[in-house]
Amino acid sequence: MNNSIGIVKISDDVITVIAGIAASEVKGVYPLFNSNSGIDSFNKKNIAKGIKVNLSDNKTSIDISVAVEYGIKIPSVIRELQENVKTQVEMFTGVKMQEINVFVQKVISKSE
Repeated sequence: MNNSIGIVKISDDVITVIAGIAASEVKGVYPLFNSNSGIDSFNKKNIAKGIKVNLSDNKTSIDISVAVEYGIKIPSVIRELQENVKTQVEMFTGVKMQEINVFVQKVISKSE
C-alpha cells in the first residue's frame, strides 16, 4: 500500500488478529483449538488460531476454521461472520478482501 509519504506494510499477523476479533463477535461461532474438547471461546491466546491470511497482488483472502453451536442456522451465521470479518479488516487496514472462506469443522452442543 503506497501513500504520498511512503509505503505502508501491514503484517499478515495483524490481519489475522483483526479477523479473529471480528469472528469472536459472532454468536454461536467458536475456534477449534482446545486440547480437551477441541473447542473453546475466543480469547487473547487463541484469537488467531484456525485463521490463515492469503495476501497477493491478484487475490486477498482469509480462511477461517470454526465450530458452530448446535441449533443455529449455519448459513446465516456464517454469512454474518464473513461480513463482519470483511468489514472489520477493510475498515482497520484498508486492505480489500476478495474472499472470506469459512470451514465449519464441528458442531457442538451448549453443554460442551
